[in-house]
Amino acid sequence: METIKTHRTFGGELRYVRHDSSACRVPMEFTIFLPEAALRGEKRPVLYFLSGLTCTAENFTVKAGAYRYAAEHGLVIVAPDTSPRGDGVANDERYFVGQGAGFYVNATEAPWSAHFRMEDYVVRELPSLVEAEFPVTSARGITGHSMGGHGALVLALRHPGTYRSVSAFSPIASASNCPWGRAALGAYLGDDVEAHRAYDAAVLVEKAEERLPILVDQGTADEFLADQLKPELLREACARAGHPLELRMREGYDHSYFFVSTFIGEHVAHHAQALVS
Repeated sequence: METIKTHRTFGGELRYVRHDSSACRVPMEFTIFLPEAALRGEKRPVLYFLSGLTCTAENFTVKAGAYRYAAEHGLVIVAPDTSPRGDGVANDERYFVGQGAGFYVNATEAPWSAHFRMEDYVVRELPSLVEAEFPVTSARGITGHSMGGHGALVLALRHPGTYRSVSAFSPIASASNCPWGRAALGAYLGDDVEAHRAYDAAVLVEKAEERLPILVDQGTADEFLADQLKPELLREACARAGHPLELRMREGYDHSYFFVSTFIGEHVAHHAQALVS
């Protein structure tokens, strides 16, 4: 594990980290914010943030404005990259498949299966590394934006007991029912529709083993709302299953980090309530 650079911010420290990943079989990068208490050696809970299509960890780290709130609540925040990368890693000319677009699945189809093991990376390898190397507890929350919102919801639903809290900004709420998701899941998982549905939040919520409350913020002026994100499918599935969901439609907000940064404080507080208590 190599620390690439550090920044002091809000009394804590932000670190950019690179390490060799056994899940993805290439070096991976993430950022980690350590609040002041963690720098003193006090173990603090961790919130994981998953970014969206074409993003790296840098997008959230620089644009979201989360660290002021993380410092107030004493939360560690970890932001991984969105996919494996490098010359030997498969790619695609489409921005919603390939490098920068891992969709947080374990790919089963060649050539993607060689490196695209983002589910194993986010759920198992990265937390194990963080909990071994940094002053953190095993209490975890997960959130994300767009494709990362899809990842946060799906991973929390697929791995009950792993996270104590979950939220999302503008998530791809039903990946098997939108063009982005059908293309990516088809590439990574093949033609089996049931394999696609196994990574669809609106499908998973109806058979969830745990009723972890879900918080979702969605802008009404989001250009991807109707065709790609489809929050109504998640709302309908939660209603049928009796799964707790707070879906807040934010009038006039779009898909950008201007939207994320406006409400990130409320999401950090949502996770802190579950993680710090």
